[in-house]
This record gives sequence, C-alpha cells and structure tokens, in this order.
Amino acid sequence: MASVLASAHPQETVYGQVGDATVPLRFSSLDEEYKVLRERAAVLDLGGHGLIEITGPDAVAFAQRVLARDVEYLTSDRCMMTLLLDADGQVVDQVLAFGREDGILLESSCGAGARLLAHLRANNDEGVEIADRSGDLTVLGLEGPYAWGVVGRLIDGELASLPFESVVDTTWNGADIVFARTGFTGEYGYQMIVPIEHAADLWRQSLEHAQAAGQEALELAMLEVRQPIPRHEVTEGATVVEIGANWLVDVTKDEFVGREAVLAAFEAGGGRRTVGFSGGDGVPAPGTRVWVNGQDIGEVVHAVHSVGLGATLGLARVDHDLAAAGLELTVGGTEVTTLTSPYIVPKSWSIPII
Repeated sequence: MASVLASAHPQETVYGQVGDATVPLRFSSLDEEYKVLRERAAVLDLGGHGLIEITGPDAVAFAQRVLARDVEYLTSDRCMMTLLLDADGQVVDQVLAFGREDGILLESSCGAGARLLAHLRANNDEGVEIADRSGDLTVLGLEGPYAWGVVGRLIDGELASLPFESVVDTTWNGADIVFARTGFTGEYGYQMIVPIEHAADLWRQSLEHAQAAGQEALELAMLEVRQPIPRHEVTEGATVVEIGANWLVDVTKDEFVGREAVLAAFEAGGGRRTVGFSGGDGVPAPGTRVWVNGQDIGEVVHAVHSVGLGATLGLARVDHDLAAAGLELTVGGTEVTTLTSPYIVPKSWSIPII
C-alpha cells in the first residue's frame, strides 16, 4: 500500500516497506527530522496506518470481545490505545480505537492494516459489518512541543487544549475530518483522519507551519519514551507481560480473545522482561545475545542510534530478575547500561499550551 500523499512528498523522499505499507522513512535527514519532533513541530504522514470500521447492532459487543481493554462505554468523543490478541495471547496488533456513533473505528499500527482486517473477519462471530476505510480515508499527525500552535493556525486554537485521547468531529476547508489529541512521542500530539481527496491540500498547508518527519524519526522518538512499536517488539512466543505491554490490557474484563493466556502469564511470573539499554560500540542486530558475568540472560529485541543521547539505544529481553535500571551488561562483546524510561524527557512535559 503506497502513501496517498506520495505525489506531495519532496523528490528526495526515501521510502521503505513496513508490513503491507510503503511509507516515507525520511524526507531530509534523520538528525534534522528528529530535532524538529523534539524541539518544534512535525507533520507526519501516517498513511501506513490502516483504518477499519466496525458497524452494526453488535459492533460494540464485537469490539468488546476482540479488544483487550474495555470499550463498552467508548463514546464518539473519546479514543484509546489497546491490543488485539489471538487465542494464545499473542499480539496481533496495537490499535487506536475511536468511539463512533454507529460503532468503532480502529486505526492499526504502521503496516499492519491487512493483518488486523484478516483477524477481525476471522473472529466475526457476531456478523457485524467490517469495512476497510483505508481506500477513502488517511491519517495525518502533528507532534512536537509546539504542535499545539500549528493546530491553532491550521484549524482551531481551542482544539489544541483538548484532554488526552479526546476526539472532535470538525471540518477543514469544507471537508469533514476526525480530530484527536493523541501522540506517540511524549510530545504534544494530534491526529487528523481525513478524506483522501483532501489529504494533499491539508498536508501542504500543514507544511506552512511545521516540517515533515518520516517513520525513522517517529520510531526513534517513540522508543525514547518506551511507546511500544509492534513491528520491532512483538516476537514469536513473547507474552504481553514479557513485551511490557500489559498496560494495554484490562484483565478485569470478563471476556476478550486471549484473556486466559494473559492471565496465565501474569500468574506464572518468571520468564523474561524487556528493558532499555544504552552504550556499546555500534548498533547490535535483533537476536544479539546479552550476557552478565559470563551467563547468557537474553537477547536484543531492537536497537538504533539515538540522536538525542548520541549513543546506541535499544531494548533487550532478559531474565525477569535482571530487568532493572543501572545494571552493566555485555551486548555483542561491549558493555551497555540498562535504563529506566523515559530515556529522553520530552520538552513538552515542561511547556504549557498557551
């Protein structure tokens, strides 16, 4: 699935395949786009996120069964992040669920729209209507410590101060859009779900007040605040607890797909946990072994060079009793130190919306 905004991107844009989507990895340089995200305001092409609408008399009951958090009372002015699991408790996807008057709208993680759609259809015991809206809607994001100012200049200043996970149906240049206060990076964040025919115009107008940032800068900023990135962190056999995504699951719900497996993982204890680390020479590949005192205790899950830290930043899945901050471990023959999150403190945490 190619970006519907490709024709509006600069010629030097570098693209990459993420799951079922071809997405802009960077428009200029990672360093520049990262600094825009952390210091000013960035506009994001989130067209790699699939949009799937669930409607019908049993739409909410169906969503309540397949989503791992409670959405029974998710109204049309709210959204929430949650997981979809299979019967074995394995993560299918991490989604944003939007309450709608006639059902639920789900936004997939990047490149996971087709997998999410297939999972929903395979579990549709209620006979609800499941429609892929990615052919007529797309998603644009605004993130950064001054993203709120862009919202004011672009649409309406009052929208900038919405509470987190609030949703408003509004218009832009005569087009109906869904506007949400969300965010992936710890900075002020907003999303706009827009009809495809108006997306390029909104993108160009956004660029009058912000700078474009690609998937590489976005995922680095997400990692720095320990925002889960499913495509990097979901590995075969890893439980929700081992991944560290248990905050996206509500085990007090009476029923959801995968609940018994999640409960078993909670009750079993032990196993491995995911912890951040920094340091070392170079960026270790996923699967690189992690050692302490000559003992193999786990493996690297994901690692990159952090522009903000000026060093390697990564996640390792290690024995649960060693998933703590301040430990010296060996990765790929070099020493690293485990960290507590967030690994970078977002500037937005100290800047009020004016």
